[in-house]
Amino acid sequence: MSDSAPESRPATAKAIPLGTGTRRWLFRPPRRHGEADTSRSVSFLELFYDLVYVVLVGQAAHTLAEDLTWRGTATFAVLFGLIWIAWLNGTLFYELHGREDGHTRSLIFVQMLLLSLMAVYVGHADGDDGRTLAALYALLLALLSYQWYSVYRQDEPELRKTPRRYLIVMVAGIILIAASVPLSADARLAVWAVFVVAWTGVECVILIFWRRTPTYEVVTDTMVERFGLFIIIVLGEVVIGVVNGLTETERSALVTTTGLLGLAIGFGFWWNYADLVSRRLPRETGHSLATWIFIHLPLAMAVAAAGAGMVGLVEHATDHRAPAAVSWLMAGSVAVMLLTTVGLLPTLADYDRYLSAYKSVQAVLATAAVLALLAGWSRPAPWLLALTLWLLLSVTWVFAFVRWLSQGSLINERTAE
Repeated sequence: MSDSAPESRPATAKAIPLGTGTRRWLFRPPRRHGEADTSRSVSFLELFYDLVYVVLVGQAAHTLAEDLTWRGTATFAVLFGLIWIAWLNGTLFYELHGREDGHTRSLIFVQMLLLSLMAVYVGHADGDDGRTLAALYALLLALLSYQWYSVYRQDEPELRKTPRRYLIVMVAGIILIAASVPLSADARLAVWAVFVVAWTGVECVILIFWRRTPTYEVVTDTMVERFGLFIIIVLGEVVIGVVNGLTETERSALVTTTGLLGLAIGFGFWWNYADLVSRRLPRETGHSLATWIFIHLPLAMAVAAAGAGMVGLVEHATDHRAPAAVSWLMAGSVAVMLLTTVGLLPTLADYDRYLSAYKSVQAVLATAAVLALLAGWSRPAPWLLALTLWLLLSVTWVFAFVRWLSQGSLINERTAE
């Protein structure tokens, strides 16, 4: 017998019976409130889920590009609100309560089926297709409500107050959307608008009271990343808008230049959001977290609307003045993007750390927003409008970059790491 110590062998996991393992994988309940996984990363399933929203947003933006009227813009805003609310519910549920198991995957795939069907009807939602869209959306809200109820059912009694309020609002939303099915197109759109405004307003208030004195953390790196990924989704509409405009127009040096300048506006959106907002954690407290979440709705909507405006911008590239609808849509989108960024900055966890820098950046962003609206009002040639808006976005980023360097820091420290 050898005098040496026996070799150490790796421990093996205990075998799980097939039936037990299958039941656990398929029927394991979601994580309760207070059990957020702060160490996880964004999964392939979440990325796949977001791809469906690429189609939904694309359909809505395409419809706006073909109908640059007040009604078309209002319809786009309402539809985008419906889409964003669905995305928010699905994203936050997975972030706070989802697991890497068959139960969570199955529910997400059912959502994706409903969302894919909705995309078929979004393009003509202001007509008869709106009835089918409303019915599908009510079913989607019912599924999302079931998911939230599955969490509420297993929560500790002292943690059920806020989820109960959330569920009441969700059920009220289902009833309201379902009631819009038999209405006329105009009445149905009005009901949807009421739903979007009321749902976001009430849920924002609920969130503020819930996080007034946080007892556990809900803000994670993955949550911030998911919101950033949605901005990437709507930024894709800028690229699509430019490509569609160049495809449908007789190309010349001026037309191509206008398209490239339009694309540069998208770059300006990305630079400002990526370095000023993305990958920066918001505060855990109610007002800050609620503002951070819900201000992403008009921000994302503005970027997507700019994508729709790109088509008209390129198509009218040879005009002496940009059409009023195109000019106001592009300038308004840039202004809203800048102003929502102003509102987002105070919600960030490091705002007080760089208070003087942030305040000066906010002032420049607000000034640029006013100048963008003045550019839209003046209606210069499309190429000049695009150049002006791009320069305004560039100036805001350059100012922020210089301001942060003066404090011995890069704009986004986490990116630098």
